[in-house]
Amino acid sequence: MTELSESHDDPFAQHLAAVAVLDDRGAVVGWNRRAQELLGHPDAAVLGRPALDVLVDPRDRPAARQAAARCRRTGGWFGVLKVRHSDGRLVEMGLRAHALTRDDGTREWFLAGALAIDVLEWQRDRAVLDGLYRRCPIGLVVHGPDLRLLRVNRAIERVTGVPAADFRGLPTGCFLLPDDARRAVDRVRRVLETGRPMVYSEQLVRMEWDPARERVAMVSSFPMEDPSGRILGVAEMIEDITERYRAQRRLAFLDQAGSRIGTTLEAAETARELAEAMVPHLADHASVDLLQQVTLGEEPAQALAGPVVRVGTSGVGARQPGPPHPQGEPVEFAPDTPEARCLAEGRPVLEPVLPPGWFSSQGRQGAHAPELGAHSLIVVPLAARGLVLGVMTLWRTRRPEPFEADDLTLAQELAARAAVAIDNARRFTQQQHTAFTLQSSLLPRTVPDQSAVEVALRYLPASAAPGLGGDWFDVIPLSGARVALVVGDVVGRGIHAAATMGRLRTAVHTLASLDLEPDEVLSRLDDLILLLAAEQEAAGERPVGEQVVGATCLYAVYDPVSGRCCAARAGHPPPVVTAPDGQAALLDLPAGPPLGLGGLPFEARDIELDEGSLLCLYTNGLIGERHLDADAGLATLRRALARPADALERTCQAVVDSLVPARPSDDVALLIARTRMLPPDDVASWQLPPEPASAARARELTSAQLAEWGLEHLAFTTELIASELVTNVYRYAGGPATLRLIRERSLVCEVSDTSHTSPHLRRARTTDEGGRGLFLVAQLAERWGTRYSRDGKTVWTEQPLGGAFT
Repeated sequence: MTELSESHDDPFAQHLAAVAVLDDRGAVVGWNRRAQELLGHPDAAVLGRPALDVLVDPRDRPAARQAAARCRRTGGWFGVLKVRHSDGRLVEMGLRAHALTRDDGTREWFLAGALAIDVLEWQRDRAVLDGLYRRCPIGLVVHGPDLRLLRVNRAIERVTGVPAADFRGLPTGCFLLPDDARRAVDRVRRVLETGRPMVYSEQLVRMEWDPARERVAMVSSFPMEDPSGRILGVAEMIEDITERYRAQRRLAFLDQAGSRIGTTLEAAETARELAEAMVPHLADHASVDLLQQVTLGEEPAQALAGPVVRVGTSGVGARQPGPPHPQGEPVEFAPDTPEARCLAEGRPVLEPVLPPGWFSSQGRQGAHAPELGAHSLIVVPLAARGLVLGVMTLWRTRRPEPFEADDLTLAQELAARAAVAIDNARRFTQQQHTAFTLQSSLLPRTVPDQSAVEVALRYLPASAAPGLGGDWFDVIPLSGARVALVVGDVVGRGIHAAATMGRLRTAVHTLASLDLEPDEVLSRLDDLILLLAAEQEAAGERPVGEQVVGATCLYAVYDPVSGRCCAARAGHPPPVVTAPDGQAALLDLPAGPPLGLGGLPFEARDIELDEGSLLCLYTNGLIGERHLDADAGLATLRRALARPADALERTCQAVVDSLVPARPSDDVALLIARTRMLPPDDVASWQLPPEPASAARARELTSAQLAEWGLEHLAFTTELIASELVTNVYRYAGGPATLRLIRERSLVCEVSDTSHTSPHLRRARTTDEGGRGLFLVAQLAERWGTRYSRDGKTVWTEQPLGGAFT
């Protein structure tokens, strides 16, 4: 029995374990009370009998014999076996066996057992305890009630370099500087006295043999108690949070310094703020040098090493490191200096320890080095948008520790923030150039593909007037092979006019996609101008020459199937129409009020244009030059357009050469379109009565027409589209339907009726008997939509000609 563990929680302890003794033949010669309690066998039932017969199930005997053989070979065994209970069930038990030799030389076998679940739980607890003391990366310290150390784990050993065994009996706080040791003792004493844990206390940790190295630990302390509640000591979990603590300090410094840097749009002021933010938190001395081009508001070239201008300095002493460098005067860095390398390569330089004589070897005044005692250096680039604008140089003279990688990272972060502010200040001087770039980006750069017209475009910005104009033009493909031609002019100049032009152009595209009539489009634009003016007034934007008060616009829609053009204008010069025979005249179009007046109607007019006619749209700058009478300008324009058969680009250039001076005083937008007509064979149209049979008739007509055009591969989808649209007319419109097919760049299918009710696309429920027609149409067509006219509406679809739409 003395071989058993005496640990109170050890399942093999003397008072917990089931014990059996076997003779050398395997018969049971000893059996304790605990064994009887666990297995139900009384002494009389097992003593003298073979253990294999009484305690082991026949199916488990091979495993038992294998364990016995190993025990005989090695003198002991430990493992898990199933033992038979007196009621026949099997009990899984953990067993320990080892040999005993009596005084007379006979050998017996001592078996101690416990329930396997208790053994496994005990082993896990042992493993956890072993992990805490041997493998845990977090420090563990156990203090006794007398404030002396009882035990530390390997993590404490690795941090201090002192073997764990040497800590036993030492006072709490040993090896720490007095101030840090006193805080550690006070914390342990408080836990001992109150019995309450202290969680997540920050502790400064500085060792006696390395006082300059500062560490910070997070300590959680809790009391250790026996079953009666008596406090046996204090255990502490100690985690090194030095890096986290430093990171928090860096973030706080970044936040504080970031709020001080870039408060103005002046590059020199930002540079001074940067230098002052660095001292004394990060460096003892700081200087900021910008490339001369940056100080002049210009964009520097790549990999430029100078000249530079010192625009910001700060330091803890009167003298600054380096040679005399007057602020405001351009100088060149010596080629091999860290500053020159940083400028040329755009990479930071970290010199943790400067060798003796470094200042002299770098072309600096040697007398400065002994006085200043500079021993560590950082140079970081001031870079924004991939361009190096200058450098910031930091020195340490009074602080003994050298610069580290973390210091370099912090300096780079603040330098990057300052560089953005400096670059913003530089770019502020280029606002006019940026505004002109904005205007050009808002204008169309290419003419979209369409079959209705051939187009030539010109945009000529004013060269003498201040600010920007708001002229624009557009060519917008519409449904049914039609096209919208737009020219407009925003009143006023400046970036507000250019921005308003972009918003109006976007609005025109949106309204065009709704297939509204030209006069309706102008009415909607008029509402938008009033809204923009109200926004500007509410915001207090009333600069002279920039307040947008209105705009003019001409909107025309040309249909190559019918040859008809519908146009309306809002205070804009009328277009010039040139017939194929060369007769050019102003289109008789109601003037309409300029956009932005509000409340006045616009009127559209339809005209028929022969194929090959020219339609010229322009802004007032083309004929509104001060030295040119408007009537004379229109006459010159008509003469320039009198040869409609000429190449359109040549005609467009002839107009510019005739009317636009070398330096125009106003922006000019010019759009010339030559009309085309779709061949009659590419258009088919039928009138269908309002009856159920019209859907079948529509399928027949569609199938026959597509066969004639060689588009049989589109027959199925087009028949279905036409049938569904005609059925909708019969069911909901009540009047006759017009079915039209157009073979153009795509196959267009249109169904028109006299109703203005808008078709509604929805997803039908499984129980609905209808409501899926328009959904099918939308799935089968590449594009679809609805346009309205005074006589009703037209639902149209488009399918690519190349193959069946899937």
